[in-house]
Amino acid sequence: MTKLKIALIQLYSKSLDMEGNYAKAEAFVRSAAAQGAQLAVLPEYHLQGWVGRREALLPCARRAAEFLGRYQALARELGVCLVPGTLLEDVSQASDAHDEPSLANVAYFLGPDGGVCGRYHKRNLWHPEKPLLRAPAAGGPRHHLAFDTPLGVRAGLLVCWDLSFPEAFRALAADGARLVVVPSFWVAREAGEAVNPVNPAAERLFLDTMCVARAFENSCAVVYVNCGGAPAAAQDGGVGVVVQPGYDEEGREHAGVSQAAMPMLGAVGRLAHGREGMSVVELDLDVLDLAEKAYKPRDDMERRGWKYDADVSGIWRLQDL
Repeated sequence: MTKLKIALIQLYSKSLDMEGNYAKAEAFVRSAAAQGAQLAVLPEYHLQGWVGRREALLPCARRAAEFLGRYQALARELGVCLVPGTLLEDVSQASDAHDEPSLANVAYFLGPDGGVCGRYHKRNLWHPEKPLLRAPAAGGPRHHLAFDTPLGVRAGLLVCWDLSFPEAFRALAADGARLVVVPSFWVAREAGEAVNPVNPAAERLFLDTMCVARAFENSCAVVYVNCGGAPAAAQDGGVGVVVQPGYDEEGREHAGVSQAAMPMLGAVGRLAHGREGMSVVELDLDVLDLAEKAYKPRDDMERRGWKYDADVSGIWRLQDL
């Protein structure tokens, strides 16, 4: 059997406190390594949280290379693979169009030697991100590419709202990915108050459904790691603001539900709450072969004349993905 031990780190980040958030993330990664994790995954935006103001985020983005270097050194020291959530990067020099958003949201997969195995620039932006973040240009190089890892499994990276796009997962599966890692920053009222009268738990239902569906659709493991809220009620920064469990200092309730979704098994190691926490799960990747034998989605994709436009080598043709 091919086993893989993964740490899902549902981190509670304080807005713009990069040093404090990094210190806590490092402590979790060290704990994960001590428990035998071969791969540790942190959430999207974990270093500074999500603050919808360019002037607040740009100084954070200008430190991206520094923190990437720290995470590379940490992975190398501990001998583990690491997905350090996402890093905001300043791409203002990448275009002459000065009125375009100047920030990119980027995920990395680091090997146990600290090297970069894979990099992904978030393609599908949630609507509050669009005024601030730049997505890769349509019509450029293919954006959803799988990569080999020292774990013996081919992997891919997606981020948060990408969950809603089965095409992104299909492209990675067609390129051989059997493990898809998805860092996320998803709060419990992400779609606004309109969903509450219908189902107050709609966001968690959305996430649980998408993770398991994508795993079944592609005979792959989907490692979804969300941000968390406060682990327990506490005073925030000594200013008298009480942060309730599962909430952050901005008053947002966090959805949580970090999980490793597997075909036939569903959500493995799911953190059912929205609070900070960590789940270390062991996945049997042989289950992916059993799922493919039963359902054959990859076999269908690789057949000549497949109706959804993959060529015979299984590589997706749509160049704007």
